[in-house]
Amino acid sequence: MVFSSLIFLFRFLPAVLLVYYMVPRRFRNLVLFIFSLGFYAWGEPVYIILMLASILVSYVGGIFIDGFRQAGKMKSAKAALTISSAISLSLLAFFKYAGFAVETVNSLTGAGFAVIRLALPIGISFYTFQTMSYTIDVYRGEAPVQKNLIAFGAYVAMFPQLIAGPIVQYKTIDSQLARRKESLPQFAEGVHRFIIGLGKKVLLANQAGALWTTIQAGDFSNMPFMTAWLGLTSYTLQIYFDFSAYSDMAIGLGHMFGFRFLENFNYPYLSKSITEFWHRWHISLGTWFREYVYIPLGGNRAGPWKHVRNILIVWFLTGIWHGASWNFVAWGIYYGLLLLAEKYIFGKWLKRLPALVKHLYCIFFVMLGWNLFFFEDMGQGIQFFRCLFGTHGQGMFDRETIYLFYNHMVLLTFCILGCTQFPRHIGKWLCTRLEGRELILSIIKNGFYIGVFLLSVAWLVDATFNPFLYFRF
Repeated sequence: MVFSSLIFLFRFLPAVLLVYYMVPRRFRNLVLFIFSLGFYAWGEPVYIILMLASILVSYVGGIFIDGFRQAGKMKSAKAALTISSAISLSLLAFFKYAGFAVETVNSLTGAGFAVIRLALPIGISFYTFQTMSYTIDVYRGEAPVQKNLIAFGAYVAMFPQLIAGPIVQYKTIDSQLARRKESLPQFAEGVHRFIIGLGKKVLLANQAGALWTTIQAGDFSNMPFMTAWLGLTSYTLQIYFDFSAYSDMAIGLGHMFGFRFLENFNYPYLSKSITEFWHRWHISLGTWFREYVYIPLGGNRAGPWKHVRNILIVWFLTGIWHGASWNFVAWGIYYGLLLLAEKYIFGKWLKRLPALVKHLYCIFFVMLGWNLFFFEDMGQGIQFFRCLFGTHGQGMFDRETIYLFYNHMVLLTFCILGCTQFPRHIGKWLCTRLEGRELILSIIKNGFYIGVFLLSVAWLVDATFNPFLYFRF
């Protein structure tokens, strides 16, 4: 079940909202937990046992860690944390990386070990990191232990952010689990945010994805380089609108239930350096690796060589977190090297360049990174990379390039504008012009949201299954 589906919009969501607001406040976490399990079981009925096991391991681990801390037995607390984290990581490693590890050993040694083929449990990378952040923060004393299993289960399994984030650290919503106060303004804010996400997914991401699918299915040996760049541009737009749409919808749903999740995107394609880009893109993942890997390794405080080591470790892990394939490893190392180059080689000169040049530099290397990210078959990725620089000798463009650009020009324009703060500036300008005329402003505002919702639903009526890209991570 996905947020951008008719069954979610008109059956699941109304049902959970109705029950949630009908029951007394003390039962609302239970309602969220039960419905979240149902949401997950819709697509993964078997792997729900795995998620429940992960919840139980971290719940019990947190209680032991806190008990040892209170008794001053920090070595025992650390042992409990190690055991809990090892179990969580072992589950993730087995289901996500076992097949990849066996294939790698076979290719390097010529051994014929049987490759384990397992369906990847949806959202396992996300909820594993959430449960680990909880036990680590309890060990550090940065979060109180949660002794209510239902409340903890609701935190881990909460359907708004279960499948593809944002990765919600327990310490950011601990108080909300126990004492949140739902309100009509916050609910309305959540509805608006959800509709924006729905529109981004259905009207922009899916359509940009259709263009990318058409282009990447072509013959790379006969592809003009402008067609290749048109395709990579469409994928660059698709992955942003797809992933940020899920975060928008998750944050919006959180508002409907009285929660406030932290932002996960901040106009990343406006960045003027790779460093800035990763402060704006998938913020919750960057925060997780910074707090639980980079800083414990010493960050940038242990001298330049150890800083280089720490960056490469973090970005190797960031790459492999996204998928069990060498292209993700290469993608992670690619960004690690770019960040180090900005830090130690050309960062000072980059700052002196005009803003437009810095922006073009950043978006160019981000787009090349998406080429690495998309093609799990690295041979295909190299072939497409060659298309981007015209090494196949097929010229700049052909009739298909013109046809595809002409038919998608409006879509691309809306997508590019949507990557900027232009829509927000238009909204602020309207509010200023209509100041004092609240009724007209309300009609325009709500008319916009209703229009986006109806257009999205109309598109979904004839649409096939359209999962979010990050479901596979």
